[in-house]
Amino acid sequence: MTTTSALTPANPPADAEGSPPGDRGRRRAAKPAPRSPLGRVGNAVAVTVLLVFTVLPVYWMVTTAFDPRANSRGSSPLPSGFTLDHFRFVFDEGGFGPFLLNSLLIAIGTVLLAGLLALLAAVAVARFVFRFRTAVLVMVLIIQMVPLEALVIPLFVQMRNLEMLNSLLGLTIVYLAFSLPFAIWMLRGFVAAVPKEVEEAAYLDGCGWPRMFRSVLLPLVAPGLIATSVFSFIVAWNEFIFAFTFLQDESKFTAAVGLHRFFGQHTNDWGPVMAGSTLITLPVLIFFVLAQRKLSNGLAAGAVKG
Repeated sequence: MTTTSALTPANPPADAEGSPPGDRGRRRAAKPAPRSPLGRVGNAVAVTVLLVFTVLPVYWMVTTAFDPRANSRGSSPLPSGFTLDHFRFVFDEGGFGPFLLNSLLIAIGTVLLAGLLALLAAVAVARFVFRFRTAVLVMVLIIQMVPLEALVIPLFVQMRNLEMLNSLLGLTIVYLAFSLPFAIWMLRGFVAAVPKEVEEAAYLDGCGWPRMFRSVLLPLVAPGLIATSVFSFIVAWNEFIFAFTFLQDESKFTAAVGLHRFFGQHTNDWGPVMAGSTLITLPVLIFFVLAQRKLSNGLAAGAVKG
């Protein structure tokens, strides 16, 4: 027994890198095998096909918006020229400027209210223990699963009883109601991921609840807040059914409803339609790009701001 223990070293000799030979061998074995050329070609083809199907509608929309012969273009993918007449028609004859402004006001209001209310609700659900907390989360998911079309008539009657039809504020409240479930559920995960020890340390350093919420919790959940803001903005900006149903005054139309004016009963003016669609797409694209950049920065900085 004594001889065996003396001949057997307690720790195996390390290699030149300071790691035991067995560990080095296991690391080499765990290294993924190089992908075959056929697999790389298959992935490249799949990505290319997906990119074509994604970019082609956007390309067709933009080129048709600038094509002087948009209505007679047919199935040709190449534009016949370049013109800004469709955009001038959209603003001058179609009155598209106020429509874009109405959509922007509704979208900004929805984003601000949804972010504030969802963050407070997420903190309450993730940090406090109260009765029916699980039931609240289940109801949030159930509300998210209800199709919008099934709620048009009930919401129309309710908004009429509240005298909020033909109102930008009423439409903002409707969009807020549909944005909150997803925002609460998503922000709950971000709030729950923040260690309670961070908040306790802030309390020990003399931070009150408002300062701790502003200086500690908010920077850590900023990535989730930005992601939910993107979702709320897209919902409020692109929605058509409720805006078309609740708004009767033309001066209060949103951009999606205003675009519907360029569709005729027997024919469509595709130049203005695509010009208006391009104008509707640009703010969403710009907002998403800016938010995506902030989201990446927040993921890197949020972990060290606590």
